[in-house]
Amino acid sequence: MRPDDLKSMLDKRPFEPFRMLISSGQHADVMHPEMAIVGRSIVAVGEGGKGGVAERIVWYNLLHIVKIEPLTGRARGNGRRRKAG
Repeated sequence: MRPDDLKSMLDKRPFEPFRMLISSGQHADVMHPEMAIVGRSIVAVGEGGKGGVAERIVWYNLLHIVKIEPLTGRARGNGRRRKAG
């Protein structure tokens, strides 16, 4: 993935959370644009924690990001799905 493409996803307003699928089979969810920093060949993603404070930071090589999926419409917050209707 090109850094400019990832940066434009983070700059989009309103921001739409997304999942990055990595070639190793891992994934990284970016729920807030402030939790990711894009470099020329890497992205640092803050994971875990609460209140905008990351519990840990994981680095991913941009060449290994194979797919991006939007997370909008998925259950957030307490992890429970809302019933339709």
